[in-house]
Parts: sequence; structure tokens; C-alpha cells
Amino acid sequence: MTTHPLRVYNTLTGEKENFVPQDPDRVTMYVCGPTVYNLVHIGNARPVTVFDVLFRLLRALYGADHVVYARNITDVDDKINKAAAANGESIEALAERFAAEFHKDMAGLNTLPPSVEPRATHHIHEMVKMTQSLIDKGHAYVAEGHALFDVQSMPDYGRLSKRSLDDMLAGARVEVAPYKKYAGDFVLWKPSKQGEPAWPSPWGPGRPGWHLECSAMIEKHLGETIDIHGGGSDLIFPHHENEIAQGTCAHGKPYVRYWMHNGFINMDGEKMSKSLGNVRTVRDLLGLFNGEILRFALLSAHYRSPLNWSEDLLRQAKAALDTLYGALRNSRDIDATPSDMRRTAFLDALLDDLNTPLAISEMHRLASRVNDRAASADEKREAKAQLLGAAQLLGLLWQDPDAWFQQGSTGELDAAAIEARIAERNAAKKAKDFARADAIRAGLLAQGIVLEDSREGTRWSRG
Repeated sequence: MTTHPLRVYNTLTGEKENFVPQDPDRVTMYVCGPTVYNLVHIGNARPVTVFDVLFRLLRALYGADHVVYARNITDVDDKINKAAAANGESIEALAERFAAEFHKDMAGLNTLPPSVEPRATHHIHEMVKMTQSLIDKGHAYVAEGHALFDVQSMPDYGRLSKRSLDDMLAGARVEVAPYKKYAGDFVLWKPSKQGEPAWPSPWGPGRPGWHLECSAMIEKHLGETIDIHGGGSDLIFPHHENEIAQGTCAHGKPYVRYWMHNGFINMDGEKMSKSLGNVRTVRDLLGLFNGEILRFALLSAHYRSPLNWSEDLLRQAKAALDTLYGALRNSRDIDATPSDMRRTAFLDALLDDLNTPLAISEMHRLASRVNDRAASADEKREAKAQLLGAAQLLGLLWQDPDAWFQQGSTGELDAAAIEARIAERNAAKKAKDFARADAIRAGLLAQGIVLEDSREGTRWSRG
């Protein structure tokens, strides 16, 4: 498709490398999916969206039938147990419900479904088998019904996170337990408490450790060594470090060839956290913004960089999409099918470690060419074809241009609808749900409605 190779930043080596798959007829990628105990927040959506772009790119480079993308569902976890007990519902029902909600939210961001979506509870046999293999090879041991990985048995443990064993203990929350040989040893299998899910094992009834789940599902669906493993940078340690330990020591060969991690999302310059009340769920945001605005915002910064989520970011995303959709609306009479994008500046940007900001800049250049009155019909047709091809790779411009401007116009909300949103915001403030109140204000602002709070109440105007 292109003479330029795909280059990706490999967290393991700390360098940007040419991507060369083990088998170009079966390119493998795994991304850590959600733990289904609640609605996902916008930070959870960033890796899904980033690696959706990589999935689209790999399919374009190697063929849709030659890329296998696995993203798991963690449906056994302490958080799930706690949430189910609080809701008075079964663990299975809660996990199923929030898995469905996750799919709904990600569809709202126009992400493609993965090739396979394994669930942890469907792979207990594989997890028990991997644990036994690690025990047999001297990398794990059994103590008081637990099976634990012996981190001191792996000479280069810590290579991914660039930490020594002492550094890991100093900077991490590790469970202090008398049955551990070393404080940093982590659980592969543990006994279940009363009321928790339990499965039989050679070490007694219990359930798997979180780290073990991904390693076992990767082996089952992708193989003992895979091409790409992605996820948020918060997973580098301990989760991905421990995945490497399990996969490498179980099979005696490299586990993952290229590790890719996306940066954090901050809220108005602050870390997103429940304690600060600034966590935004995707569901909440989709109720206020078109999903394409959210997707564009998520791709507006390089995936490895922090992304500051703010009202300005969403306004800029909408304005940028207005420009791109405007070019398509202005050229509706020009017949153009999406281009294959070979030898284009847009593709070069994506091939350079998914440089989506540069790729988006190139889309704007193409839109300018479409709008150029001096350009010939053939030039406009080629520019439009490339713009549509670029949009497919980024998962953008999937709507009809006229429909886009109708739903995104300043006059979309009438006075009654605006007053209803203000009343909803006031109720949220009264309930001290300031995150919801701020989200409503941001949603109105994105639609050109400016709120002004005063002693007499909240006034609004069209910006």
C-alpha cells in the first residue's frame, strides 16, 4: 500500500521501531478491555479509540482478513463482586449488563468491534493450565491455597517498567502476606471468599488473579508470542509487567514484540479522579455531545501524550468537524469514492507512530483543496477522495453533511429545551453533583449556549 514502513514506539525498548509482523498473513494485536462493574469513563475510551485507529490502519496495510484483534472483558473481579452485592443482583447479571453498556458507548464513538472478545470466566481452564506450567517450571509456588509467581525467578523482571525489584516495592501497593517468599510476588490463583465466584483447581476452589487472565486469553486466541499489546500507560506496572513474566516464563519465548501505551486524560489540567468529582462517563458525554465530537477530541493529541479534556477542546473539535463536513457539503455534486491513500501525506502521518494530530492537519489541507474555487474538477475529485479515505482510517465523517449541521447548529435547542437543561443543571448542583452540572454547562456551550449565573438565577444567551 505504501513504500513507508509503519513505525511504532515500543515501550519495552524505549524506541520507535519499524513494525514487522511475525506473519503478515496473521497480524495479532491485544488490548486490555474493561472490567465490567460500572459505566466506563472517557479515560477508558482513549485506548479503545486509539487502538481502533491502529486496527483500521493494520487492516488497510495487510488486509482485513489478515489482522486478528482481541480485546477482553474482565468479568471476575473484586469491584464486580462489591458492585453486585451493593445492587442486590447476581455477579453474572451485573457483568453482562455493563458489558452491553460498554458496547453501546463504544459504538457511539464509532469504534469497530474487535475480531474476538474473550471473557475471563470462559477461560478458567487455560488459566489453571498456565499456572500449573509456571509451577512445574519453578517460576511459581503454592502457599495456603494461593498460587504465586516468584518474581525473583525471572532475571529481567521489571524490564518493561524500567524498575528494579526494590523500586517496585517502594513505589507500589503490594499485599503483605506471610505466605509470600518475597513481598513483590503476585497472585496467580487465590481462594474465594464466601459468596464469591469459585472454580476447582489443583490448589483448591478459588479464582484467578487479574494479571493471569490476559496472559491465558492471549495464548488461547492469538498464540504464545503476539505482535502488538496495547493499553493505557497506567497498566505498564504492575499489570503488563506481570503479564510479561507469566507469558515469557510459561513458554520460554518472547511474549509480546511491540508494547504500545497511551497517555492519561486530565480534566481542565487536573488528574481525573472520583475524589475531585471530575470523572466524566462516556454515557454522560454522549448525552451532551455528538459521539463524533468526542472521537475527534480523543484523537486530537498524539496518543502517547497527555490529553487535557476541557470545554475548549470540545469546542475546537466541533469547529474542526464543521470545517471538514462543510467541504463535503460544498462538494456534494462531485462524485468521489474513498481513495486507497497510498503515497499520501496523511498516510505518512499515521505510519509515523499514529501521529493523528498531523493526520488531522492533512485532512484540513485536503478540505481546503476541495473548497478551492481555482481548482479543477479533477483536482477537487482527487482531494475529496483522499479526504474520504482519510476519514475512514480515522473513523470520522461517518454522517451525512446536512444531518451533521442540523444536529450541530446553534439553533438546535429551542428555548424550552435550554430551560430544561438549566433546570437539570440546577438540580445537579443542589445534589452536589458538580461533575454532572459542569458537563451540562459544557454541553450547552458546545451548542453555542452561554450560561451566566447570577443572584437572580441562570441567564442564557446564544454565543
